[in-house]
Amino acid sequence: QVQLVESGGGLVQPGGALKLSCVASGVTVRNYDMSWYRQAPGKERELVAAITGAGGVTTYADSMKGRFTISRDNAKNTVYLQMNSAKPEDTAVYYCTTKISFHSYWGQGTQVTVSS
Repeated sequence: QVQLVESGGGLVQPGGALKLSCVASGVTVRNYDMSWYRQAPGKERELVAAITGAGGVTTYADSMKGRFTISRDNAKNTVYLQMNSAKPEDTAVYYCTTKISFHSYWGQGTQVTVSS
């Protein structure tokens, strides 16, 4: 059974940094594409960043390029999202997700609030 558990969210000031974690079980993160999405109040869920299973190639939404970094630790079977230069518009629930055999799996999400 695939489980994704996010953590690391919280309150951060504008310009600050936060590191989110996604611990996976039932799936080996180095073998599958893993992604972070976010959903702000009243808005649709949007892609933040992704990392491929093979080769670990990373992609980012335009508004996150240069500020966010997705990475993984194969030994810990964990995917990370490093958020730097946080902006109020980054406030959202952040989700970890993967797709296996056409089925998408999502974590429960972790709340990030950027405010002074």
